[in-house]
Amino acid sequence: MRVALLILLGLIIGVIGTVNVMNALSQRNPMPKAVMHTMGYHMGELGHALKAKQCDVAKIQQHLLRLQSTATDIVPVFGMADKPFAAAADNLQNKLQLALQAAPADCPALAAVIMPINQACKSCHEKYR
Repeated sequence: MRVALLILLGLIIGVIGTVNVMNALSQRNPMPKAVMHTMGYHMGELGHALKAKQCDVAKIQQHLLRLQSTATDIVPVFGMADKPFAAAADNLQNKLQLALQAAPADCPALAAVIMPINQACKSCHEKYR
């Protein structure tokens, strides 16, 4: 009987502890994940346009502008004081600026401007993910 009560008490304490941990985890800042999901969405749309060979100039520009806008939020949202991280974010912003200036009007031009952007994303993800 005593053993059963101790097991029941242990289970109750475990459930209470689990609830407290889950509450603490749910209060984390959702912004870093949201920024990466937003950027992933726009990169995905550009990738889908390339695969479908339907590279509409207006849509390309819209997605590149959204990527550039969202990329400016990376450093403040992640709140990292790491200089290489800030340099990687600046590199991405520069690549996006160059892509916008190039104004890709067809799929081969889009593929050419996306490659450096993908490389900038990949290098940062390899180091900080």
